[in-house]
Amino acid sequence: MTHRSAPDLLVLHAVRITGFADTAAVARRFDLDETATAEALLDAEAHGWVTHTSFAGLGGWSLTARGRAAGERLLATELAEAGGLDEVHAVHDAFLPLNARLQQACTDWQLRPTADDRLAVNDHTDVAWDARVHDELAAVADGLAPLADRLARVLARFDGYHHRFTAALSRARAGEHGWVDRSDVDSCHRVWFELHEDLLATLGRDRAAQ
Repeated sequence: MTHRSAPDLLVLHAVRITGFADTAAVARRFDLDETATAEALLDAEAHGWVTHTSFAGLGGWSLTARGRAAGERLLATELAEAGGLDEVHAVHDAFLPLNARLQQACTDWQLRPTADDRLAVNDHTDVAWDARVHDELAAVADGLAPLADRLARVLARFDGYHHRFTAALSRARAGEHGWVDRSDVDSCHRVWFELHEDLLATLGRDRAAQ
């Protein structure tokens, strides 16, 4: 049976994988009660695990170094209790080649080299070029499907990544270009970034080391 994470752990973890988010967004990430989420965030703040900052009219929560370490300890304990360490390691290893393909696809979405400029910005007038990127993202989604299923069978909080990715790709194919790589919508790139961070946090690894 898949393991379901404790709400307080999910709140702290949501702050990590979103990077910076207000209370409502933290609650939405794992479909948590917003009032309970606000209380959990205040408790985490008292422990020095999260901090709330505001700028340019926006406010949100972010993880401190202390909170990152505490979160990884909690996640490691949870993974051991779920008995899924070997499986998550194996999925992570299978994820890395797909990650390289996703990164290249996003680069190709942003840039379309010409004879005069290898860093020319993709203006999305070349329909065939964009279609090839969409096809590559679809292939990445196909590779993600069994990995996401394996992860969700270990930890319930991994459920949903494949659905979110394919939903974003569908919108991109329909002409909403930002759904490939924008950070302010649930784009292919944003979903992938969160999944990668989720794996790294669960295994206690550092993104920079990869």
